[in-house]
Amino acid sequence: MHSPDISRRDSAIVPGLPATAGEALARYLHAQAGDFLRSLRLHSESGADTAGVAEAARALRQASRRISGTLHTFRPLLDPAWADDLRTELAWLSATLAQEHACTSRLGRLLEALARLSGATPLPPARGEVGALKDAAPESGEPSGAASGAVSGAASTGASAAADGAPRATGALTVGAARAGALLERQLTLARTRAHSAALQALGSSRFHAVADAVAVLASELPLGPVAAAPAVEALTPPAEFAERRLLEAVAALPLARAAHPYNAEALVHGLAAASAGEAQDSPWHQVRLLLRLHRYAQEVLHPEADPVLCHAGLILDRHRDAAEAAAAAATAARTPRIAPATAYALGVLHADQRHEVEAARFAFQQVWQRTTAVTAP
Repeated sequence: MHSPDISRRDSAIVPGLPATAGEALARYLHAQAGDFLRSLRLHSESGADTAGVAEAARALRQASRRISGTLHTFRPLLDPAWADDLRTELAWLSATLAQEHACTSRLGRLLEALARLSGATPLPPARGEVGALKDAAPESGEPSGAASGAVSGAASTGASAAADGAPRATGALTVGAARAGALLERQLTLARTRAHSAALQALGSSRFHAVADAVAVLASELPLGPVAAAPAVEALTPPAEFAERRLLEAVAALPLARAAHPYNAEALVHGLAAASAGEAQDSPWHQVRLLLRLHRYAQEVLHPEADPVLCHAGLILDRHRDAAEAAAAAATAARTPRIAPATAYALGVLHADQRHEVEAARFAFQQVWQRTTAVTAP
């Protein structure tokens, strides 16, 4: 198998790399621990500043992922028990904090897609003008009665805007788009509220304070193993190459030949099947995303400057993940009992649209990967 070395650099001479592996690892992990502690302070000082809290939480997740990934890749150079414990706790923290952001961005993505697909720009807001739906709708989640009247009023508002010059959409998709948007907002807002509560509970727990204390210690000292005394290039290169090899093997298992053809419908296969079938199709791509992240973090230890190829590929796979999760949210909403046919139709179109976004991301990743292969091929 030909391996496209998407990050290959001169491993014999690494400018600025400390003499020993322990010093190199300590420099990187001390910096990430400092970022973690600064983000934690900003998070506590932001108070009611929603944007500030969100930005601090993003930086906190980012530092947690980098520390956790580095501990995983370079575990042979560290105290294994300490590295495993801290990595597990940081993974828990990052996953807990990510849920609220994921729900918020997913809702925005789906509402924007509904507006684009229905031609109603912007989509009548489900929270502002249709806020009464939460109380008027039945347990099934479908607006009816007074709630339907609220939706109709919102649709009329959109129609009035269209009469003033905005594009006016017609058809079953437009009829169901407002109701589908309201249904999605109720479901995802509830999930976001629960995620927010879970994050607050986590940040106030003794478990989190133990993690913060461990990272504070990491900012000044790093428990190293005997191997860390070896020269930096000699000791750091094998774990980094192993991370790269895992990535290459995972990419080789992807259907890149099929992804090279635009509109190949690969991402729509099993679109109407059970959820497990769709997850089985997406999981290899999600695994490549995680392995690419580990590889990128390993390269940051050896080469502090960011690799634009790795960053670009990572952003593409982030888009793939976001689209796949948005499609799953649309499918979940479509399974709500007793929803109107127009609502179900709008959600079905939305699901297909997001699966096409999954396919577009796979095509883009294939293009980046093949271009890199062509550049690095001997």
